[in-house]
Amino acid sequence: MKTMYTTKATATGGRNGQVRSENGVLAIDVRHPKALGGANEDYANPEMLFAAGYSACFDSALNLVIKKENIQTGETTVTAKVSIGQNDAGGFGLAAELHANIPGVTIEVAQSLIEKAHQVCPYSNATRGNMPVELTVSNN
Repeated sequence: MKTMYTTKATATGGRNGQVRSENGVLAIDVRHPKALGGANEDYANPEMLFAAGYSACFDSALNLVIKKENIQTGETTVTAKVSIGQNDAGGFGLAAELHANIPGVTIEVAQSLIEKAHQVCPYSNATRGNMPVELTVSNN
């Protein structure tokens, strides 16, 4: 891989601590979500951060594919739903559901675009074979 960009973030305190990017733009407290024993849903958590990154990255990949295919669409949106659970080995794993809305095209074209974006997106390439990722699409 030819590196194009590198960044880093540092966590202190794990799931009940703080995460800070090297440039200080991201500086947030993270806590266990209520479903994992946390007190409430008032804080970010690693799965939320992963979902935010995956949705932004996938939407960019989708728009790159749309541009390369020279297709006219409305403004796209991508929602990433990330789940954590216990795996068969006693550890933990993630699963993702990506839903893209691609207005202005047929559902068949939208499906083709999301599948092509799934081949381009670095998050998809990093997770392929490591976690289940379900793709759905709409066009309204």
